[in-house]
Amino acid sequence: MKAAVLHEAGGIPRYEDFPDPVPGDGEMIIDVKAVAVENVDRAIAAGTHYAGEQYIGRFPVIPAFDGIGALPDGTLVGFGDIRPPYGALAEKAVVPQGSYVPIPDGIDPAVATVMASAITAMSMKAAAGFVPGETVLVQGATGVAGRLAVKVARLLGAGRIVATGRDDDQLREVRVIGADTVINTAVSDEVLAQAYLDARGDGYDVVVDYLWGRPSEILLRALVPRSFAFGKPTRVVQIGESAGAELALAASSLRTSGVEIYGAAKGLDPQTMDEAYQQIVTWTRSGELTFDVEKVPLSDIETAWQRTDLKGRRLVVMP
Repeated sequence: MKAAVLHEAGGIPRYEDFPDPVPGDGEMIIDVKAVAVENVDRAIAAGTHYAGEQYIGRFPVIPAFDGIGALPDGTLVGFGDIRPPYGALAEKAVVPQGSYVPIPDGIDPAVATVMASAITAMSMKAAAGFVPGETVLVQGATGVAGRLAVKVARLLGAGRIVATGRDDDQLREVRVIGADTVINTAVSDEVLAQAYLDARGDGYDVVVDYLWGRPSEILLRALVPRSFAFGKPTRVVQIGESAGAELALAASSLRTSGVEIYGAAKGLDPQTMDEAYQQIVTWTRSGELTFDVEKVPLSDIETAWQRTDLKGRRLVVMP
C-alpha cells in the first residue's frame, strides 16, 4: 500500500510503498478515507511530545494515530488505537475490534476529522458551566480549534465574545465568524494587560484557553482587583498550550480575583461526552456549524506536512 512514511524523528514523511498491515486476532483492517494532520501529530513525529514513544517506538513508521475510514462492509467510522508501526496516514490501517465508532449519516469524512476540535470547545459548558448570555474570552482564536470555539460560543448563546490572536488579518476574520471584540497579543506586556481590561466590559465569565504561557499569565495578573473588592468569578478552562506550557501564577491572581481554573476534562463522562458530540453533529448537519478544511491527496504529504499558510484551516489528507 501507499503511505506517508517517517524514517527519523524530526524528519518529513514521504509518500512511499509500505507493507500492507496483516490483522492479528481481534484486529480489523480499515480503508482510510480522511486524516486530519494536527499539531500533536507533528510534535510526535518530531519526538517532542511527552507521549511520542507510545506511537513511535522504531522507524520507519507511519504518523497520525486516528482518522476516518470504512469497514469491510462500507460503514464509515472514526478509528484510533492503531498498532505501530502503522498509522493513519496510509491507504489502510489496522486497529483492534471495537476501536472505532460509526460516523453519523450526512457527515463528510473530511469534516468528521475536525469535529473533535469543536467538541473541545464544548468544555466551556461541561467544565465551566457556561450559561447563555455570559461573556466568553477565547484565548488563541485564530487557530482551527479557537475559531471553532468562537462559533460554538455564539451557538450556545454567548452574550459577548472576546477573541485573541497574533495576526490582525486573521483577527478580522474571527470578527466575521462571531467575535464582538478582538485583542492582538503580539504587543508589550503593559499594552496587552490594558487591552484585556479595556475589553472585559462587566467581566469575563468564561475563558476558553488554547494559549497558556505569556498571554494567560498577563490576563490572570490583569484580573487582580486594584482595590479591596470581591472579584467577579471568572472560570478559566485550560485546553491548549500553544503559547507556552508554563506560566508564573501569583497568589493574588487566585486569592482576590475570583478566578477559577479547570482542566478541559472536568465534567466529562460518557454522558456529557455523548451530549457534546450529539450537539456538534446537530449543528453540523444543519449547517449552523461550519468547518474550514484544506483537503490534499496522500501523494502530496511531503509538501503538505511543511505548509505554514493554512491560517485557521485544518489540513486533511485524503488517501
